[in-house]
Amino acid sequence: MSTFWSLWIIILTTTNLVLLLWVLLANRKVAVVGEENKDVKTTGHEYDGIEEYDNPLPRWWFYMFLLTFIFAVGYLIIYPGYGSYEGLKFKDSPAWTSVGELRGDQAKAEQVYAETYGVYSKMPIEEVARNPDALKMGFRLFSNNCAVCHGADGGGNPGFPNLTDKDWLYGGTADKIHETIVSGRKAAMPAWGSIMGEEGVVDVTEYVLQLSGSEHDAAKAEAGAKLFAANCVACHAADGKGNQLVGAPNLTDNIWLYGGEPATIRQTVRDGRNGVMPAQQELLKEDRIHLLAAYVYSLSLEESN
Repeated sequence: MSTFWSLWIIILTTTNLVLLLWVLLANRKVAVVGEENKDVKTTGHEYDGIEEYDNPLPRWWFYMFLLTFIFAVGYLIIYPGYGSYEGLKFKDSPAWTSVGELRGDQAKAEQVYAETYGVYSKMPIEEVARNPDALKMGFRLFSNNCAVCHGADGGGNPGFPNLTDKDWLYGGTADKIHETIVSGRKAAMPAWGSIMGEEGVVDVTEYVLQLSGSEHDAAKAEAGAKLFAANCVACHAADGKGNQLVGAPNLTDNIWLYGGEPATIRQTVRDGRNGVMPAQQELLKEDRIHLLAAYVYSLSLEESN
């Protein structure tokens, strides 16, 4: 906090406390005793013939207001509410801060969660994936962190893989899934439009449709096969079955990340794709990631059963 704002807060706080205390004391009057006093002042309001005396606050109420000022002063001594003043530092602990309070609460929560998550973090992911209680926790973690992209059921969305089938871009083993969640993934499908030209993009698209067993133009697919061999096999392999080391998808099945319509495939070839799976290691503790990996692993197990 800058010196200006620190002084501003100090002056504003002090001025408000002094003014409020003055208002309270200035309105402290001697109470009217008995109804025989004919000089008593009223507030000027009358309700069904009943007038309200302009008396000061009851003594106990007045003292309660004084206690609030004492409390305010004590609060500003202990806690950092007075400009850049850090508050009272006790012998065995630093001055109070909201961040320190948060960290303390988080540490306590971690101790509680460790008793729950810690049990499963020592088990292999494959074993956790078959534990009903662990999967309930994994489902909640998935719903809070993954469902917005992959869908509530893990069925995916355009550009976000379906996690319930056996088709994996980077591998579907327990270790690979864990690695993906921890470190994230960044796709790098280059744009070929400027290299192949629009005619080449169309020809390659027809060849990709042929690989997947979809309806296609045979003549254009034949021309596209040559372009595919010259430009695409480094990632997708000569047979089009892909390469999990670089996240290149299998083009011979009918599973599509962005869609299998000819126009969508042409867009992919022409403009490229750069999907990103964010790393979760800075957002989730390892024991949560372990449970989450087990849950995702279980989704494909269910599909295969």
